[in-house]
Amino acid sequence: MTGDHYFTAEPATAAQPREVVFSAAGRDYTLASAGGVFSAGRLDPGTAVLLRKAELPAPESTGHLLDLGCGFGPITCVLATSVPSATVWAVDVNERARELTTANAARVGAASRVRVSPPDAVPAAATFDQIWSNPPIRIGKNELHQLLLRWLPRLAPDGVAWLVVARHLGGDSLHRWLSERGWQVARPASQKGYRVLRVTR
Repeated sequence: MTGDHYFTAEPATAAQPREVVFSAAGRDYTLASAGGVFSAGRLDPGTAVLLRKAELPAPESTGHLLDLGCGFGPITCVLATSVPSATVWAVDVNERARELTTANAARVGAASRVRVSPPDAVPAAATFDQIWSNPPIRIGKNELHQLLLRWLPRLAPDGVAWLVVARHLGGDSLHRWLSERGWQVARPASQKGYRVLRVTR
């Protein structure tokens, strides 16, 4: 693939800083964004469905949560503010996305509990109580499968992953593919053409 994309490690697109305003889990957010990251100008509709329809961890939960493909950090910030005793890992290949997530974690007062990292810098032994992701479908089916095969096994034994995928981009086929590999997959919600998948061991 050629050209600059949101999964480019070091985007060359002009940053053109902006702000994204949205509401989730009973709170209003104003986060920094910029060109060259996923859904730079608004909260992505799939992410909005995920945050609205998936089951957030209980506020008193502890442990480690993973935002896989964090972009500028909307899921990270919602998790960090909703679950104030948890550690949130924000992982993205895009350097600009990581910088924005770091800044946005500070904006919401959660900088000390958010660990922003490129994928290869996450400790090999780290496991996660929950994984949240609006996965990068446009990297291609094989690459997407490899991404999930890399990270889903890092769920804690009783952990849960929440994924959102547009139906027309393969949400139902991904459901089948995960089931065929032994994962327990439920679809607790669908909205606006998006499938919310709950994945457990």
